Amino acid sequence: MRAVVQRVQRAVCRVNGQITGQIQQGLLVFVGIGAEDADADAVYLADKIAHLRVFEDADGRMNRDVQQVGGGVLLISQFTLYGDCRKGRRPDFTAAAGPEKARRMYEQFIELLRAKGLTVQTGIFAAMMEIDCVQDGPVTILLDSRRLF
Repeated sequence: MRAVVQRVQRAVCRVNGQITGQIQQGLLVFVGIGAEDADADAVYLADKIAHLRVFEDADGRMNRDVQQVGGGVLLISQFTLYGDCRKGRRPDFTAAAGPEKARRMYEQFIELLRAKGLTVQTGIFAAMMEIDCVQDGPVTILLDSRRLF
């Protein structure tokens, strides 16, 4: 699994003009599920995100996680994180999980984050979404359950 994690002051997801999820301070997380991913990948990434210390403490150092600052998570499914652009000009998405597996793992991932005590809002799986956010910092972190980066 891959994730792009952004520290935000606020973020909102809309589908067909309707808000499906929104948070104030917290993490906007775009997550992609790979064809080879298993439950252990979801567990690893959920734990990493829940405890990612990207919020400032009283000394201005990134020492606090999203729960410690009372923040939320806006989780957006994004298969394009598995787009391979090394050849040609059009991304190849063959490394992304198929829709059935991706949906199952995305829903499992939501529950794993909630089980860690996080407030999680979401987009709609496989929908065309509009995401608005005000980044904080900006702070953007790339995560991969296979530790590729």
